[in-house]
Amino acid sequence: MLKNIQKILVANRGEIAVRIMRTAKRMGIRTAAIYSGIDHDSMHVAMADEAFCIGHSDLSETYLNISRIIETAKNANCDAIHPGYGFLAENPLFVTACRATGIIFIGPGPEAMKIMGNKIEAREFVKKTGVPMTEGVTGSPADLIRTASSLGFPVLLKAAAGGGGKGMRIVYDPGELHEAIESASRQARAYFGDDTVYIEKYIEEPRHIEVQILGDEHGNIIHLFERECSIQRRYQKIIEESPSPTLNEKVRQKMGEAAVRIGKEAGYSSAGTIEFLVDKQLDFYFLEMNTRIQVEHPVTELVTGIDIVEEQIHIASGRKLRLSQDQVRQKGHAIECRIYAEDPLNNFRPSPGQMSLYLEPDTPGIRIDSGVNSASEVKSTFDPMISKLVVYGKDRDEARRLGLTALKEYTIHGISTNIGFLASLLESRAFISNSISTKFCDEHLQDLLATMEKEKKDIPLHIPAIAYLLASLSNTLPVNCCEKPGIWQQIGYWRDLMKIRLFVDEVELQVSVQNAMKNSYVFDISGQKYDGNIDHWGNNRLVFSIKGHDHTAFISEDRDSGAYVSLQGIIFRFRRTDLLTENTPAAGQDAGGPSGGHITSPMPGKVIKINVSAGDKVKKGQVLLIIEAMKMENLIAAPAEGVVQKINVGLNQMVETSMPLLDLTRT
Repeated sequence: MLKNIQKILVANRGEIAVRIMRTAKRMGIRTAAIYSGIDHDSMHVAMADEAFCIGHSDLSETYLNISRIIETAKNANCDAIHPGYGFLAENPLFVTACRATGIIFIGPGPEAMKIMGNKIEAREFVKKTGVPMTEGVTGSPADLIRTASSLGFPVLLKAAAGGGGKGMRIVYDPGELHEAIESASRQARAYFGDDTVYIEKYIEEPRHIEVQILGDEHGNIIHLFERECSIQRRYQKIIEESPSPTLNEKVRQKMGEAAVRIGKEAGYSSAGTIEFLVDKQLDFYFLEMNTRIQVEHPVTELVTGIDIVEEQIHIASGRKLRLSQDQVRQKGHAIECRIYAEDPLNNFRPSPGQMSLYLEPDTPGIRIDSGVNSASEVKSTFDPMISKLVVYGKDRDEARRLGLTALKEYTIHGISTNIGFLASLLESRAFISNSISTKFCDEHLQDLLATMEKEKKDIPLHIPAIAYLLASLSNTLPVNCCEKPGIWQQIGYWRDLMKIRLFVDEVELQVSVQNAMKNSYVFDISGQKYDGNIDHWGNNRLVFSIKGHDHTAFISEDRDSGAYVSLQGIIFRFRRTDLLTENTPAAGQDAGGPSGGHITSPMPGKVIKINVSAGDKVKKGQVLLIIEAMKMENLIAAPAEGVVQKINVGLNQMVETSMPLLDLTRT
């Protein structure tokens, strides 16, 4: 029976919500958004035809609240709900609730979801199809600890209801298994509402390759070929590409056939992904099935020309697949880079906060799926992914080069991102030669970070310094997130001759400036003289010259009167100490000197575990608390031996950056 879908409630947020809405609007379908109170200014809220607040911030009250979402869809007269990925996308109870109220769920039925959505049940099911898989063990935490040794270490600990690398751990030592199970279970419960975990034998140096399938309600199943997702960090994919540069045509065909066979046996309808591990001999093993659209689906769309969200909507309407297997072709090469709010040079610490500048690259051959704009604040409550940069070329090398160019043009100020890290990956010889595995980032992390640092050091400091000073002295430095300009921007500078103390990141520069003529200055930096000229300055983009050499920089100012300068995709942080400000910074907490002081939070987040009590003696490196930020657990460790004097926070309490968590006296 055909169903008419005229209005869709998108039960998600961020880039995937925006991406679904774009296809729906192109199809002439109205959309409704849901949002939490802290998400009221998000891009998906503005883009929807209607938007409904369903709670403040807690996920259980908002994006995981089945009854509230169903009620909202009914009140908004929506015909269907699209779950996106994450949250409730693989929850069969959500599908059943939709069906009970006559709302179309754009995704598979609960039967297939129960079989394939739970990783443990999926493994049992796939065994019967004859598709090869790795060994594994299931059971209670005590069962897992008792039986894990039968597989041999290392083992892979995974969330049964999980996906996207959440709740996943590699455990090398049996002594670490208990804590790993506890942590993985906690993360699985927070993200998926199910704390069940299981263990698989870990394959050394595997490739992660997945096959996209489409199935309809009439028993038709096809595949849209494969994606390679081997570049991962903390089990989270960060670069994906299609086609896989690893497979030959024989293995590609076998994997496609295996994926279709699994889909047929499961009676699968909608878009889904069968994931495989591939070893050095190109033998492949079933890993799991994701019964939803994947984060990395754009690379498949670019090489096949098929809009997967449109096909999902078409299938959910009760129609047959519009394509047969022999009509699906791969053409060209696509690469996706996931842009995250995190600091690679600080152990990839989550970096939520207000962006002072957001400029996407404007280059032919690229696609950006984003849920943010220049005014966005990246919230600590949610996943740290900001956007996905997807590039397309006639072959892998062209796509890689285009991706590198686009990353260097992608400008985000105010928070730290992994853009530079992604660029170093695409530049690495190993990626170029496809000498990679899922362990590549872990094994080559220091080399990749060293590449980032070297590229920054290779830019002489006087170039970004002059860029900042030219913008600052012009009295037009854009203030994107401040309520009003500072006093010096209102009254102007004394321009005849100035001496300026300037900090570039942590380096102090003594600068003398003489105004030569309009938009031209002579700078004395560390005893060297430079002529600097403004050629064009607007929309945060400065075109300038130094001694006749042209440069382009992107510049913005943040709330703290600091500034950011991007040159060739590399960001420098500036601060002038000679400028007056209207607000005096609040005094920081007393660190207590070498004898002790406060242990503060390095980021906004929620306290999910407190391991110590007042009076406890602790050792250096001992984990005191765990802060969850952007769906990642961040361990707060003791900086030295000492005694805990006072706990200043409680379990499940939200904390802000630099908030005192506990008081520690060193011994």
